[in-house]
Amino acid sequence: MSRTARLERQTSESKVLVEVDLDGSGRHDVATGVGFYDHMLISFARHSLVDLTVQADGDTHIDAHHTVEDTAIVLGQALRQALGDKSGIRRFGDATVPLDEALVQAVVDVSGRPYCVHTGEPEGQQYVQLGGTGAAYLGSLTQHVFESLAFHAQIALHVRVLAGREPHHLVETQFKAFARAFRDAIALDPRETGVPSTKGSL
Repeated sequence: MSRTARLERQTSESKVLVEVDLDGSGRHDVATGVGFYDHMLISFARHSLVDLTVQADGDTHIDAHHTVEDTAIVLGQALRQALGDKSGIRRFGDATVPLDEALVQAVVDVSGRPYCVHTGEPEGQQYVQLGGTGAAYLGSLTQHVFESLAFHAQIALHVRVLAGREPHHLVETQFKAFARAFRDAIALDPRETGVPSTKGSL
């Protein structure tokens, strides 16, 4: 059974197209107009092994908020649709990921009950502006992205920043940890399918 989805959403603030294949290899084609956010979504694709297409056109002449939020909404909806009835998967995923001085733990429950707990970012991270091209990505958007993803994908998500100092590392490690935990959660459960576990493989 194919675990894919293609969704489009258009509002007065943005137009977003998202395609996902949960059984991909991490291929990606991402363009949101927010360069740093593109980098984070590409990191998600690579580390979750979800093939991901994102094309977003938003009011970045104002700021990045609407484009980032609306993309997270559509991505969450696409992940939910692609998961189908979720039969035969592990359901739970847990990953702790380092990036130099930064360390983040993410835990996922593909439960159908949306919830997000996001803790541990150092004070001031929410005011940092990141990005070299396109609209700047404000640090406070990270929590908003995970909240939007969790709600629209209908997953329970806990993200804990355990250590970190450099603002870029703090955000990137969170996306990578979420990706690895999500990848673990949606993998086939060998107890139900007879398929050997691939947990921990590259």
